[in-house]
Amino acid sequence: MKAPVEDFAAWLGALTQPSVVVELAVLLACLGGAWLLARVAGARFSAPQRQNSVLFGERLVDGVLFPVVALLLALIARKVLASSTMAIALFHVAVPILASLVVIRLGVRVLQAAFPKSGAVRLFEHTLSWLVWGAMVLWVTGLLPAMLNELDAIHWKVGGVDVSLRSLIEGALSAAMVMVAALWVSAAIESRLLAGATHNLSVRKIAANATRALLLLIGLLLALSAAGIPLGALSVLGGAIGVGLGFGLQKLAANYVSGFVILAERSLRIGDMVKVDNFEGRVTDINTRYTVIRALTGRESIVPNEMLITQRVENSSLADPRVQVSTTLQVAYGTDLDTLLPRLGAAVRAVPRVLRDPEPQAQLAGFGANGLDLSVGFWIGDPENGQGNVRSEANLALLRTLNELGISIPFPQRVVHQAAGDQPPAIDERAAVQR
Repeated sequence: MKAPVEDFAAWLGALTQPSVVVELAVLLACLGGAWLLARVAGARFSAPQRQNSVLFGERLVDGVLFPVVALLLALIARKVLASSTMAIALFHVAVPILASLVVIRLGVRVLQAAFPKSGAVRLFEHTLSWLVWGAMVLWVTGLLPAMLNELDAIHWKVGGVDVSLRSLIEGALSAAMVMVAALWVSAAIESRLLAGATHNLSVRKIAANATRALLLLIGLLLALSAAGIPLGALSVLGGAIGVGLGFGLQKLAANYVSGFVILAERSLRIGDMVKVDNFEGRVTDINTRYTVIRALTGRESIVPNEMLITQRVENSSLADPRVQVSTTLQVAYGTDLDTLLPRLGAAVRAVPRVLRDPEPQAQLAGFGANGLDLSVGFWIGDPENGQGNVRSEANLALLRTLNELGISIPFPQRVVHQAAGDQPPAIDERAAVQR
C-alpha cells in the first residue's frame, strides 16, 4: 500500500480528472464481484446458518466475506491501474474505507457470535466504528503520521523501561486483534460442536466450554506479548489472583468449578426436569457459572452451579423419564368399589398421554368424614409437556365415568344433636332483616 496523500488539495484536484470515471467503473465492478461471490458462497448454506455466520451475516453484505473480497479486488485493481500510468485518486479513499469496513465487520460479527445475548455488543460496534472511521480520515488526509509522531513524543518510565503513548495504543490494538481472533475460533468450534446435537449434549457442552477457556487463555497470553508486557510479570499477577480467589472471588470460582463438575458427571443434563429450591422446570442451558431452568409457565430461573452441587436437587429425568401423577376424588359410602375401581382405571388409561405400562391404578386411600377417599395414580413419559394439563384430562375422564354410573360426589355433611327440652334460640326479626 502506498503512503497516504501528502497534499490534500492536490488530491481533491485529481478527483476532477476524467480518469476518475474509469476508477469509479472499476470500483463498482469490484464491489459487484464481491457481492456476487458472497451470494454464490452463501447459497450453499441455509438462511439461519448465514445469519449466525461471521462470514455472511444477515444480508450477505454485513458479514466479513463481502468487504474482504472487495478489499482484495480493489487492491488488485489499484495495482493494475497504477501500472498503466493512470493517475490514482479514487482508490486512495476506497481502499482505506474497505479496510476500515473489514475491521468493523470482523470485530462486531465475532463478538455477536461469541456473546449472542450481550447488549454491550451494540455499544462496542458504535465505539469501534467511530475509532476506525476516525483513523481512516486521518490516514486519507495525511494527518495520521504527524499524529503518531506526537504520540511517540509522549513517553514516561515504568519500572525503568521507557514507554510511549504510541506503543501502548499499538499494543492495545494488537491485543484486541488477538483476542478477537481467539473468540472467532472458539465461537466457530462451539457452533460446530453443538450444531444438530441430540445425544451427548452435555459432553459437547463441556468440550465447547473447555475449548473456549483454553483458547481465551492462549489468546490472553499472546495479547499480553503483543502489547509488550513480559510474561514473567504474570507471576506477581497470579499471586494477586490467588489471594483474590481465596477471599472475594471464591464464590465465582466455586460456580465455575461446579459447572464443569456437573457437565462431567452428567448429574444434570440439558432437557432434564428438575426441582431446585421449590422451583421446578426443564434445564435449557448449562453454562460455566450458572444453569438456566425454564418452568412450564415460561418463567426462567438462573441458578448458580454451586447450589446444584451443595443442595438437594430433584431430577425427574435422570434414570427414567417416566413420572407418576396422581389425583384424588371422593364417593359416597355404600358405593360398589369392586365395580367402580376398574372402571376408573380404564377411564384414565384412555387419556392420550397416559402410559399403558405401568397401568393406571385406582385405590381406596381412606375413609373420610363425608365419603370414601379414592386415589388414582398413572404414569406419563413426557413431563416436559406439563403435568397439570394431563391431570385435568384425567379428572374429566373420571368425572364422566362417575356421571355414567350415576355415582355422585358427596357434599360435606354435619349432624346437629339437640337435647330434649331445649328450645332453639330466639331470632330477632329486625336484626335478621338488617343482616
